[in-house]
Amino acid sequence: MEALSRSVEEIFEDFQGRRAGIIKALTTDVEDFYSQCDPEKENLCLYGFPNEQWEVNLPVEEVPPELPEPVLGINFARDGMLEKDWLSLVAVHSDTWLLALAFYFGARFGFDKTDRKRLFGMINELPTIFEVVTGEAKKQVKEKSSVSNNSGSKSKSNSKAQASETQGRQSKALQTKDEDEELEEQDNDEHGDTLCGACGENYGTDEFWICCDICEKWFHGKCVKITPARAELIKQYKCPSCSNKRAR
Repeated sequence: MEALSRSVEEIFEDFQGRRAGIIKALTTDVEDFYSQCDPEKENLCLYGFPNEQWEVNLPVEEVPPELPEPVLGINFARDGMLEKDWLSLVAVHSDTWLLALAFYFGARFGFDKTDRKRLFGMINELPTIFEVVTGEAKKQVKEKSSVSNNSGSKSKSNSKAQASETQGRQSKALQTKDEDEELEEQDNDEHGDTLCGACGENYGTDEFWICCDICEKWFHGKCVKITPARAELIKQYKCPSCSNKRAR
């Protein structure tokens, strides 16, 4: 193997070119790409090149290959899947291949820990091919914008996971520590008479509470066997009573 030397910037430029070529195949050139992936042909691979071009071809015969090879046989899955699902599958495998190439180059050209960190940091700033093809990249940009504009208003499902031992559940949207003391007192008065729908005991600021999204009754987490960690994963909480009604 030749004793070459290439910089982090050169490897990143190689990555960007290959990535652009593959994205072109899966978006603007998708009809051409689809037609070339005939399931009747042998195992085919999608190659992206540094000059932002792409190619569907048979894998190289050299063993082992000079460079890591793309996933084999993308054409075989084409007619057994919805087109958008198939394109997403190819996109994921293409992301994997590009990362493998970058790591290969990093090892081959003697990148140290700092160089590798810088290279993969630059790569990580770009959306993945999968995110571009599925539209997730645009969605994430919109969500970030929405979060920055509405950081004070959290969804009901997210608020479940934010109950703390010191504050408890003050309302559907938790009150924060820096809010006006007068509002805090009003909330304590309002919820002081809240009773657990399971045990009938009063609201307590030192206990985790959760609200049913169906009947809107409040429950001690321990009474319905829900921990704050588990609440984090629940999109819509239904108390035992409402769950039983649905089952019937």
